[in-house]
Amino acid sequence: METFFRYNWIVREQWYAWCADLPPEELLRPRIGGVGSILKTFFHIIDVEWSWLQLLQGKPDTAEDFANYQTLEAVRELDRKLHQDVEAFVLLWEPSMEKRTYIDRRTDGHVHIDAWGEVMRHVIAHEIHHIGQLSVWARELGREPVSANVIGKGLIEPNHGKGP
Repeated sequence: METFFRYNWIVREQWYAWCADLPPEELLRPRIGGVGSILKTFFHIIDVEWSWLQLLQGKPDTAEDFANYQTLEAVRELDRKLHQDVEAFVLLWEPSMEKRTYIDRRTDGHVHIDAWGEVMRHVIAHEIHHIGQLSVWARELGREPVSANVIGKGLIEPNHGKGP
């Protein structure tokens, strides 16, 4: 589980660096698809990641307002702040948590029951999905997107000939 969270965090940082050269109006420009803009997409990724993990732990999920995060630096600061909680939970993950039950009682009266492992994988896939949207927008801007390649990010250290 940790490996793919770390993958997402590395790629997110690479995208932040990619965005550093863009003017603020380009980061906020409404786009087709996704949640509306490059900056709002980052905000959404961060918020969803933190919110789901808060809910799994039975902690309050306080909503942030995107209106308060209108610059890349403000979004990165929010990410740094919330990342501490997220990383702490991810690092404590163990196989026994896979099938714990999460009960989602919707405001419309419906109840959804999910396994924690499924929720965690949803959070991972959610970010990967939105990073794909950023890649499309990068090409629309005539720029090379950040590589989505897992290989070469140093996520798993090989044995270097020490056997299987």
